Amino acid sequence: MTFQLPALPTGQVRDVVRAPAPVLSTAAPELDPTSPEAAQLCADLVATMRVSPGCVGLAAPQIGVAARAFCVDVTEHPKTKTCHGLIVLINADVIAASRNEKSREGCMSVPDFTGDVKRANRVTVAGLLPVTGERIEIVTDAFEARALQHEIDHCAGLLFLDRVAGAHAVFPRKVYQDPRG
Repeated sequence: MTFQLPALPTGQVRDVVRAPAPVLSTAAPELDPTSPEAAQLCADLVATMRVSPGCVGLAAPQIGVAARAFCVDVTEHPKTKTCHGLIVLINADVIAASRNEKSREGCMSVPDFTGDVKRANRVTVAGLLPVTGERIEIVTDAFEARALQHEIDHCAGLLFLDRVAGAHAVFPRKVYQDPRG
């Protein structure tokens, strides 16, 4: 299914909260998708994601707001197979999942580590669009499915570290030097 994301206001870049901030480990409440505050929050999420190198998703708790809202865009990522472009959802849940597989994940709120996390490789996610409140379902797989599950976890108060099999599955993040200086 394709969908049209409603126009959002101009977003402001916000600071990203790092673990162990309490907002990251607390399940966020639902949000009224038609409220002006929800539209602004979503716009801020997109603006912050866009200026963060390598970032493919960001959830409201990551900018210090206890709310079930997030954005995902895997368009430029090399692991992307299926891609719906920019996805912005409120009060989203995974309603179907299959084919679990383990893969490495990182997070802006846990900048020094990555970890091996088992997640469904195919999901159906249902959520509400900001502004209109229209309910949509997205069926996707591979990297986009992983990114959606990661952001939904943030809204539930979970970090990828909560899903790793143990300390043996957590690794220091590799830092790559930009060859352009």
